[in-house]
This record gives sequence, structure tokens and C-alpha cells, in this order.
Amino acid sequence: MTYAVTAASGQLGQEILRKLVALPDGAPVVGLARTPAKAQGLGIEIRPGDYEQPEALRASLDGVDALILISGMEDPDARIGQHRNVIEAAKAAGVRKIVYTSIQGPEGGTRFSPVVQSNRQTEADIRASGLEWAIGRNGIYIEPDVEYIDNYRARGEIANSAGTGKCGYTTRSELAHAYVSLLTRPDHNGRTVDLNGTPISQQQLVDHLNATFGTELGYREMTAEEFVADRSAELGDFIGPIIGGIYQGIRLGAYDRAGDFAAVTGRPHQEWDAYFATLNA
Repeated sequence: MTYAVTAASGQLGQEILRKLVALPDGAPVVGLARTPAKAQGLGIEIRPGDYEQPEALRASLDGVDALILISGMEDPDARIGQHRNVIEAAKAAGVRKIVYTSIQGPEGGTRFSPVVQSNRQTEADIRASGLEWAIGRNGIYIEPDVEYIDNYRARGEIANSAGTGKCGYTTRSELAHAYVSLLTRPDHNGRTVDLNGTPISQQQLVDHLNATFGTELGYREMTAEEFVADRSAELGDFIGPIIGGIYQGIRLGAYDRAGDFAAVTGRPHQEWDAYFATLNA
């Protein structure tokens, strides 16, 4: 088997590629990247992987048996067509299996819902492709909250619109472990699975951050409108409302689920006490 992963210059793509390379069978692994020069240093072949260039994608997928398609970051309407380019290129190149990194989230009623709906359309396109397939729906990455700790420290609080809702966060490393399993194990073919850890509230997240970094943060609940305005002021009018919609989804319970991580990987998702302990190791 020859495996390939798109978005090889991104953080999730690189985590998956490292775990594939480490498999004991030594199967060939290929990375696809929009800008191949940004994906060097992995010790594998990197080929062009721009979702907007179908012919180049077809050539880059030559000889590949199974592919992980990492969801794009463009406007929801644009990414549907981009993902279709990858699916059609995979079919033309003779790829037998495609695994898609989809997302959890509210399918209506929030500013994030159009992104979720675009992922659902790609899921449908993959199921209709005639290829073998597996789909993972990612929980929310916890790493951005860790990386934002200096900003939280300066503010003295975490403030958002999640309220008392619980979120099944995950990490890129754990997701990579799950996607390697979805890609390499045929018993997962035809499955759509939720990939997340134990759901926690924002107050529990604050408690973990305080214990890990010696901070004294509090949690303050904002309205959905207030948080969208806050995020838009810092991140712009495209990303800000999307982030706001994610936290509104947390409030609505869209991420409060047990998930299928253990069924996919054969072990439980890393617990949050253990994850935060590694940050002080």
C-alpha cells in the first residue's frame, strides 16, 4: 500500500504523516502540499497538492492506494468544489480509499453552521464516489487555548459565549493516531465517527490552565453577539464569526458527546489531566 495525505505543510497533516512513517510495515508515504517547499523535512516525497489544480492533483495521486483528505480552510462554498477536485482526481488516479477529516458542530443556527454544512456536503460526495471511505468528525482542538495563555494571562480571564456547555476537545496528536487507524484498517471502511476526548466545561478548562501555568484566570460568560464582536475585532470579519459560532455551538451542546475514539483506535482518548501534565514535563 502507498498512503498519501493532503495539506502536508499544516499541523494536522504533519502529525498524521509522522505517524504513518513510523508504522512498522514501512509502507510508502507521500505528502501533498499546495506549496511543496513548505512541507520539507519529513523524510518523504512531497508532491503538488493545490485543491484548485485538478490536473496536478491527478498526477500527484498516481500510484497512491489510500488518501487522507484534510478539509480545506477556504470559504464554505469554495471548499466544496475544492474537495470535489480532490475526490475526482483520486478516482481518476486509481486511488481505492479516501479518508476525510470532517468536523463536529451545529448544522444550523450559528455562524459556524455554513462551515459544518460544507463538510457534510463533502461527506456526501465521498459516500457517493464509489471509493472505499471512512470519515472522522473532529472535536475542537485544545491547543489554541494553550497557545493563547499569555493573552488570557494579560486579560485575567477566559471570556466567551460557551456558558456552561461542555466541549469534547481533542489534540492534533490524538487525531493523527485515529486517522492512521481509519486509513490503514479496512474494518473501519464505511464508518463515520466522532473523534474527541472527554467533554469539559469552560470552567474546567480554566482550572486546568491555572494548575498548569500558575495563572489565576476566571471564566466570564458573554452573549453570542458580544463574543462575535470581540473575535471579529481581533481576527477579522471572516474568522471572527466562525469562532463565535463554534462557542455558540458549545453552549447549545453540539460538542458534548462521548465520541468513538476508543472504538477507532483500541484505546481511550488521552485524559485532560494527563495531557496538561505533559505541558509541564
